[in-house]
Amino acid sequence: MTNVLILGANGSIARVAIELFLKESDAQLTLYLRNSRRLKNIASNRVRVIEGDVLEIETLKEAMMGQDVVYANLAGNLEQMAKTIVEAMNATGVKRLIWISSMGIYDEVPGQRYSSILDSYRNSAEIIEVSDLDFTILRPGWFTNKDEIDYETTQKGEPFKGHDVSRKSVADLIVKLAEAPGLEIRKSLGVNKPE
Repeated sequence: MTNVLILGANGSIARVAIELFLKESDAQLTLYLRNSRRLKNIASNRVRVIEGDVLEIETLKEAMMGQDVVYANLAGNLEQMAKTIVEAMNATGVKRLIWISSMGIYDEVPGQRYSSILDSYRNSAEIIEVSDLDFTILRPGWFTNKDEIDYETTQKGEPFKGHDVSRKSVADLIVKLAEAPGLEIRKSLGVNKPE
């Protein structure tokens, strides 16, 4: 049984991942978000909800106690969030981090130039990459709501292969990574639907 802390638990991918975790694993989930009223209809004895901001390090450290995996699905001040998460993980001894970023942060999308709108994604990924955590950074393409699990991955340094990917596909990869502790450690994976 894996204990998984989901940061940003009301995010569009996180909600799909929560559903998959409950359906396809025996993981115990701690759902961390700023407004717990946003999470409705999650009736499971395997779920605990904590209301808090990722930038509140003491609350975050309390939530991390006893966790095996931290899955971060965040928006906003990503650089400061990454620093706080790395600090809290180091303080609590939790090593495994799954971090959602964006395609394009390494200029890896053929035909597209790096845009400054991606700075916070690139900078937060850098903070994680220089940590000693067992991280996996996911760089998905544009999200669709298709009810399908159909994706491929590319490694950092390889060209990104496509633009779209379903939220359900990304959630499936998150569950697989959380359930297999040694899978894709210290890797940054592009995630897209095969063309």
